[in-house]
Amino acid sequence: MNTRYRITTENRYIKIAYLDHKKLNGFLFKPSNKIYHDGITVTKMTVINFSFVEKILKRKIKRRLEVYLRFIVSLVSDSDDSDITDLRAALNDISRYKDMIKFKYQKYLDQKYLTLLFKKIELLEHELKQKIYYYKEPEAKKVEENHRKR
Repeated sequence: MNTRYRITTENRYIKIAYLDHKKLNGFLFKPSNKIYHDGITVTKMTVINFSFVEKILKRKIKRRLEVYLRFIVSLVSDSDDSDITDLRAALNDISRYKDMIKFKYQKYLDQKYLTLLFKKIELLEHELKQKIYYYKEPEAKKVEENHRKR
């Protein structure tokens, strides 16, 4: 049996309430901290307060965008080492992430933040598309044969 609990304190007494997590309207996520306590294991967590959800999602989105930005800058600046498949994979990842934000996180974030976020993502996509469009295949080194003239 899978039971969920919520512990609250009122006047120094501990009150245990049984909750059905499926009926709660909140954001479900898996906590990522690696701190272990005796007897307590948290595998999933539902945040009900929308201001907390917004702060969590903004931090999560900011970290992921910084990772994508560093990756794209390394691809764009290293014109010799970058391959067309790396550029296309990065473009696919960014468009997939944009769709995930649109369908999964849109109901928790305000519209002003979403428009700014989508503008940033579109700027990254535009830069990658330009790099793909103007990509030139590296020329194979020509092996010159030395022929003696007779």
